[in-house]
Amino acid sequence: MKQKRNSVLVAVPILILCGWGAVFLLSRWFAYDPARNLALSLPGMDGGPAGSDRVVTNEVQVNLAGKLEKFDGVPSNLPGSWPRFRGADFDNICKAGVKLADRWPESGPKVLWSVTLGEGHAAPTVLNGCVYLFDYDEAKRADALRCFSLADGKEIWRRSYTLPAKRNHGLSRTIPAVTEDCIVTIGPRCHVSCVETATGNFRWGIDLQKEYGTTEPLWFTGQCPLIDNGLAILAPGGPDALMMAVDCKTGAVVWKMPNPKGWKMSHSSILPLTLHGEKMYVYAAVGGMTGVSPDGKVLWDIPWSASVVAPSPVPVAGNKIFITAGYGAGSLMVQIDKTADGFSAKEISRTGPQDGLACEQQTPILFDGLLYGIMPKDGGALKQQFVCYDPAGGQPVWSSGKTNRFGLGPFFMADGKFFILDDDGTLTMLAASRTGYEPLAQHKVLEGQDAWADRAGRNPYAAARFDPDGVS
Repeated sequence: MKQKRNSVLVAVPILILCGWGAVFLLSRWFAYDPARNLALSLPGMDGGPAGSDRVVTNEVQVNLAGKLEKFDGVPSNLPGSWPRFRGADFDNICKAGVKLADRWPESGPKVLWSVTLGEGHAAPTVLNGCVYLFDYDEAKRADALRCFSLADGKEIWRRSYTLPAKRNHGLSRTIPAVTEDCIVTIGPRCHVSCVETATGNFRWGIDLQKEYGTTEPLWFTGQCPLIDNGLAILAPGGPDALMMAVDCKTGAVVWKMPNPKGWKMSHSSILPLTLHGEKMYVYAAVGGMTGVSPDGKVLWDIPWSASVVAPSPVPVAGNKIFITAGYGAGSLMVQIDKTADGFSAKEISRTGPQDGLACEQQTPILFDGLLYGIMPKDGGALKQQFVCYDPAGGQPVWSSGKTNRFGLGPFFMADGKFFILDDDGTLTMLAASRTGYEPLAQHKVLEGQDAWADRAGRNPYAAARFDPDGVS
């Protein structure tokens, strides 16, 4: 009897401890927040340096003239040109009339040449048998405009200037603007340079941060320069200059548009448009979108709260402009009307990234009355799919499907086909269809990661020319 009583006395505290242990575990379980380690997808939080970790350009003396190096490459006699961002007509559609294959062999399109480059996302331009590309030499810590032969990829000349910079999802970003006379570039730290096309000889340079108070964008400069009628059209987004025009021959400022609303430089590029019979430059800054006359006068503007703007404006039928951005901004359709006093801009529609067409990095293509683009990471069920939308009603026509996602990669049109490069460097060719996703061929053409232009991040062989019987 005594032994039984002792057993009970021992069991009671054990049961009490077990009970308290269960209560403690249950309380911890109910208090557990499975989302406590998750972070919002916000600008500046995806791996790039921010704040005090970044080099301040104003504290660095940069000799933009730099140095010119000559090599043994020579210009080729191959035809064709792609003289600026989004091509000759600013629509990202190649109209050279070259017939391209509808299928590739299992080995993929034949690589005719490849070139070693630094880490970055800048795509090339082509003119008069030469390829021009803005690179970053990490060993020498220098921005470099490089000129190659289109035929064999041999370097012809290189003009570079020393510039300290840290990786921020790669380094180089922008596409040169090239004419028969000159080439204008914008480097990752907001440095503008102009050189002679034939020789690479330096003409002039501008440090937009130092001279115009530009706030460097979160992931370096993404704005591609525009040359129009001998003028470099730029958008510093500084306190006293939202946009400006610079004479390409002399470097003299022809006009400078004030910035009373304090809009900032975005990653978007300036687009020349003709609306209601009048030419204008349209720019989507951080803060809003504006149309500016060829002599620098504001024709219209409209606010927009997008925090990061990378795609450029796209004109659609009926004097409307479509603009989109990532990080929850979605898209905006704006109608430009002619009034007795000039122009007015009014919002036609505004959609979130899960309610309509939206793009995070690449500018949509308007073809045959429809808009084509890659949905952003926050695009819901359609995220990172290639999609086709009707801009008139804002409704989807088709999508590539959940098994065909393309990250944030670039795309363009040629010979009635789309060519899409995904984040991992796989190139997909598909028919430009109004009715559905029609893939024709696919092959991995680049190694690396974040292939957001014609180049893959951390890829030493990222500029290449393919056999025109496959894809050029």
